Amino acid sequence: MNYIIIDSGTSSTKAFLFNSDGMVLHSQKIKHALFRPKQYHVESDALVILETCKSLFEKMVIASGDMEVHSSGLAIQRSTFLFWEKESCTPVTPALSWQDSRAYAIVEEFSTHSDKLWQITGTPLSAHFGGPKFLHMIRENPQLKNRVKNGELYFGPLSAFLSQAMTGTAGVEESIACRSLLYDIHRGDWSDFALNLFGVSPQCLPPLVPVKYDFGYMLDSKIPLAIVIGDQQAALIGQAGLKLGSIATNFGTSGSVQFNAGQNPTIVNGLISSVFYSDENIKYFMVEGTINACNSLFYHLEEELGIPHDKMEWDYRASKTETDGIFIPGFNGLAAPYWRPGFNDVYIDLDKRSDKEEIVRAGMESIGFLVSDILECLEPIMSSKPSLLTAAGGGSRSPLLQFIADLTGISVGHSTMKDRTAYGIFRLLNPTYQSDSSKSVDQIYFPIPSQKINEKKLKWRNAIQDNIKL
Repeated sequence: MNYIIIDSGTSSTKAFLFNSDGMVLHSQKIKHALFRPKQYHVESDALVILETCKSLFEKMVIASGDMEVHSSGLAIQRSTFLFWEKESCTPVTPALSWQDSRAYAIVEEFSTHSDKLWQITGTPLSAHFGGPKFLHMIRENPQLKNRVKNGELYFGPLSAFLSQAMTGTAGVEESIACRSLLYDIHRGDWSDFALNLFGVSPQCLPPLVPVKYDFGYMLDSKIPLAIVIGDQQAALIGQAGLKLGSIATNFGTSGSVQFNAGQNPTIVNGLISSVFYSDENIKYFMVEGTINACNSLFYHLEEELGIPHDKMEWDYRASKTETDGIFIPGFNGLAAPYWRPGFNDVYIDLDKRSDKEEIVRAGMESIGFLVSDILECLEPIMSSKPSLLTAAGGGSRSPLLQFIADLTGISVGHSTMKDRTAYGIFRLLNPTYQSDSSKSVDQIYFPIPSQKINEKKLKWRNAIQDNIKL
């Protein structure tokens, strides 16, 4: 018995064919483009991503041959939203990426409602999420507003568009619905307050469904789509299943620190509370700190510093350099725990003309500082300080992991698991499978305490306080 998993991320989509023993029999990746037509605008073409998903699914079916495919699952980047026609399932707007912050003015306009929204939705008021994106787009496009008013269109996350396009079933599952700023995390339904605030009619939203749900058959196959889930939720499940109190980090285009908070929603100032997993019988919640700039930070610095992509090698540059400087990445804004829209990067005791190596090092350290800030926010809801923090993703490289260990006083283990997002979905599709292989690490970075690291941490905090409107 085999399983097909699709993992659609920011810049590429991957597909996997698993057997019932958790072995990847076949995998393939296709890249897709992001567009930045204006400042703060970051878009993708939903139809291109759809065709990519279709193509990869069909390739996995072929790869399975005569072996039956039991079911399929889909993990999707979160906070990417668009409008599409209900009947034809045709996009009528670009997909506004999670990186898109063009709705920053709406966030400022509604700032007095921020605390109430956070308490209801578990999510901070931010231009990256669905509600502000919805209002911005209909304000900018009267025709779009009229079509919404006439009930012709759905607005929702990319996951809901893709699942409807591939199965015919309209539905937005709860783990990604949490990124809409419209979902009442306590009631498990759309929030009347949030809908009224952003001017969203309930008829414009696909029906809410659990993570594990009968979406119907994929394309023209007899293979059911049984799981749709946020990529970071799936990543934590891949490492620890549904174990209460599990914690992990992931460093890709963006970064994330994820914590399984159990069966009750927990609101933590500065962090996001989301549905972790749900089915018709049970619901789990997670608390998460997101970092906008991880691998995307070094792509940004390539342009800023004039370093060719094939010459960046940021981990090598960072490992052979020290700096007293501080870099605050503002190009995509700051996510947890500060939640500030895009601003000019902040350079302290750094010179772009002469300190390229130091700037790369300071950029890497900014990721570590944000991880430390997030962990401090989590402390009140953790029963004890973790003894080991596992790190996965393409950005989990030696100098960053050592810096995080030194900064936090927590040992950091580099996870040997590749594609733990896909593995998380496999565990949900095949719950009888049991293995501890997901917890293995190939290297542990032990903390090296020093007065200097404490001084740098204080310098970071002062830089945030002095340069970012908190």
